[in-house]
Amino acid sequence: MRTMTAAQRRQFRLLAVLLILSMFELYSFGFGNKANAPTTFGFTLGHEWVLIHQWVIGSQSGSFLFSILGAIGSAVGIFLVRSKKSPAIGTAVASLSLLLSFLCWAAAGKFIPLTGMLQGTLLLAVPLVFGSMSGLICERSGVINIAIEGQLLAGAFASGVIASLTHKTSWGLLVAPLAGALISLLLATFAIKFSVDQVILGFVLNVLVIGLTDFLYKKLLIPYQATWNSGPSFSHIEIPVLGKLPIIGPIFFNQTIIVYMMYLIVAVITYSLFKTKWGLRTRAVGEHPTAADSVGIDVNKLRFRNVLIAGLVSGLGGAYFTIGSVGSFSKEMTAGAGFIALAALIFGKWTPMGAVSAALLFGFADNLQGTLSIIGVSIPSEFMLMLPYIATIIAVSGLVGRVRAPKADGIHYSRGGSH
Repeated sequence: MRTMTAAQRRQFRLLAVLLILSMFELYSFGFGNKANAPTTFGFTLGHEWVLIHQWVIGSQSGSFLFSILGAIGSAVGIFLVRSKKSPAIGTAVASLSLLLSFLCWAAAGKFIPLTGMLQGTLLLAVPLVFGSMSGLICERSGVINIAIEGQLLAGAFASGVIASLTHKTSWGLLVAPLAGALISLLLATFAIKFSVDQVILGFVLNVLVIGLTDFLYKKLLIPYQATWNSGPSFSHIEIPVLGKLPIIGPIFFNQTIIVYMMYLIVAVITYSLFKTKWGLRTRAVGEHPTAADSVGIDVNKLRFRNVLIAGLVSGLGGAYFTIGSVGSFSKEMTAGAGFIALAALIFGKWTPMGAVSAALLFGFADNLQGTLSIIGVSIPSEFMLMLPYIATIIAVSGLVGRVRAPKADGIHYSRGGSH
């Protein structure tokens, strides 16, 4: 252990935990599970090409098999870490095996729509991805964006109301980013121009948006629901050929326009942040604003502009809650998604793909509790509702290890020195 790097030690500890969990599941779900009722996994949703329709496996035998695979994957990962090689394969095998072992035990005698569960994971992760991309643009620029929740909620409210009034989803989609940018304008003005504490300011903006939307919801949207809160929503668009692919087709290529826009935005941000002049300047003002200023970059102007761009992104994500799914607005419908998106950003170590992966993880935890509750798994519902938030806390506090935010994150900059 002494010759390992800090990252390798963290990987070793994670794999050791996975090995212990494998042994626990082997004892509890394998040897301890006397009933061997069949667990059925479904792999089809609609009219996609069928690779495998469903898979039936005994609860006890499945838990036993996957627990053994989890232990093997963990052991292989530990060996690779000790050999100073990447343990990614071992970690992936162990994690997937542990999940399948749990599902075999939890859903004994029941049907698990696996492809549907994965599709639901993506859908629940959509606003988290938009929110984490918004936070990424801000924090890479040196501005802490706690107001993601408010930006998402403002986008959801504006898109739902405008789509209801015009009966056109396109108008709702157009106004949602503007609503998010309006909240960002307040954030940028007070944080950058007037040097207000960015964390406190973010919470204040969240409270402002929650209070304002709650007031309008009670006074306007409920009494006049038929006019103000009964908007249309986008229908799914199946991409030819790709939408017919087994398993991945209905998950990724039979979605609404907002989901396809999410794919594009993630790709554009990833490329722009690391391959363009804008990205280089953004990272420079987030890490060393004084050095950036010395080569002619207007630090605060770039930060101001990037915060507005971030607002556009999160406002668009807010539209998913209304015109992207149910059509109508409900009180505080974002339900803390902005804070989970911020956690995904931290878990993803302030990188685009890391944040997307974390958002998918949290989306899966959320969808898992919903699926298990629907099929009637004998686990207390209170615990199931806690699952996505427990995953968030564990991910941010433990699994991610040491993370480092951009050095100038949250630090106001003015010529002659930062303070």
